[in-house]
Amino acid sequence: MEFTREQLQRYKRHFILPEVGKEGQAKIAKARVFIVGAGGLGSPVGYYLTAAGVGTIAIIDNDNVELSNLQRQIAHSMKTIGKPKVISAKETFESLNPDVNVIALQQKLTKNNILNLIKDYDIIVDCTDNFPARFLVNDACVIIKKPLITGAILKFEGHVTTIIPGDGPCYRCLFEEPPPPGVMPSSQEVGLLGVIPGVIGVLQATEVLKLILGIGEILKGELLIYDALKSSFRKIKVPKNTDCPVCSNHPTIRELTDYSEKCCAV
Repeated sequence: MEFTREQLQRYKRHFILPEVGKEGQAKIAKARVFIVGAGGLGSPVGYYLTAAGVGTIAIIDNDNVELSNLQRQIAHSMKTIGKPKVISAKETFESLNPDVNVIALQQKLTKNNILNLIKDYDIIVDCTDNFPARFLVNDACVIIKKPLITGAILKFEGHVTTIIPGDGPCYRCLFEEPPPPGVMPSSQEVGLLGVIPGVIGVLQATEVLKLILGIGEILKGELLIYDALKSSFRKIKVPKNTDCPVCSNHPTIRELTDYSEKCCAV
């Protein structure tokens, strides 16, 4: 791949890294990443993947920007309140790096469209804010064997893991079923420190770049947990469930389920 003079300057610090160099930057430029959610996690994920020069980034969300989002959702601003989040994010990301093609999908992700939407992308990033949506994304990625980086945040904590279908556990190996409605509180109910999605989103973006470049150790089979109040990170091993209903050798889940009408409002 031939780089322009501007690109040579823009990605200079990538080129210096032996683990990246021009060959690695060319891989980044050819990569296609699908982000589910343009909110607290999707904002830093999209920002840093755009800055890195990922060639194509699709982002799906069916919400509009609200004032209460701006405490943490850094892809948006006062000027974009009322706009669809994906349009706001597209404008923000493309203003940062015109090399990147940002595809804005203003729609709800469902069992009926997810497989068709993600099939042409290399890596999927789950930036949703609820369990049913995470399970839908996990199941779809396992079924069509797409690498998935999933993150979650609440109050002063967050976690991230990487799922490689066919090689290690999936999200259902960690949590077999979504908890019943009302059991797990949401950030709307208990709050969220605005910087937490920044930390977890950057970790997700880092996992994406490591996968693209084929470098380092990814969080396969491990859940990385961040506690802001303790300034601590810890890892939990996630064993593969040989009876997992979706990723085992004898899956019982063969069709996708939405679980509820609103589960995928991301």
